[in-house]
Amino acid sequence: MNSIKEMVRDRKKVRFSFYRDRELWYATEDGFEFPVPIDDVGNATFLHEDKAILFMRYIRKHLEMLDKARKEHAARCAQADEESP
Repeated sequence: MNSIKEMVRDRKKVRFSFYRDRELWYATEDGFEFPVPIDDVGNATFLHEDKAILFMRYIRKHLEMLDKARKEHAARCAQADEESP
């Protein structure tokens, strides 16, 4: 997975993919998909395509959530390995 800096540098773009469960889903040019909660939108205009740097906040939040989920999964797997005979 690319770093957040790689996803937003050099005037890269994001593109709107779909809407589901009160979230606008966008994808970077690198293929990383992330949600934008509509509760955060307020009266802002979200375009079909826009500068990735403007979405850095949402990309960072999703990367952090994925990292946390990976660590929790690894901990559960390690615990299950310890408990198995």
